[in-house]
Amino acid sequence: MTAVDPSLDSIDSLTGVDALCVVVTDDDRPLTGGAGYIDWRMCGALSRVLLRGFFKGDRGEQLLMPTSGGITAVKLFAVGAGSSKSLDESTFGLLLENAAQMLKRAGVTSVALSLPRAGLDDQKKAEAVKKRFAPMFAPGLTTVFAEKSLRALL
Repeated sequence: MTAVDPSLDSIDSLTGVDALCVVVTDDDRPLTGGAGYIDWRMCGALSRVLLRGFFKGDRGEQLLMPTSGGITAVKLFAVGAGSSKSLDESTFGLLLENAAQMLKRAGVTSVALSLPRAGLDDQKKAEAVKKRFAPMFAPGLTTVFAEKSLRALL
């Protein structure tokens, strides 16, 4: 697993990634962190989907959309997490496990993951990624967009 700073440079330098997986809460607007930068490279396509209400970020929602050439990965999977205030360790772990299973069913072998900035503390986020998401992919085939404090734990 590789952890990188959520930035335009990190997104632009992604290579060998089949898909992006963006965990979206229903109360983080405008999108921030990795999700915000990914949306920027997609010329606001994810924000437009959110504004139209087609996908809201509600817990259990899943969305597949093309990145339309703004990013090397051609597919973006958005996963709804519900309210950032309602995320607890168990819910977040199950959310990441379900997301990884969805990606595997879709034939994704390498993924870049963007986590919401709000919600759980970094220690719990790191544990969930390491135990419930990354094991579904071969070593070295998961990239996580993470702020400095979370990167240190991954």
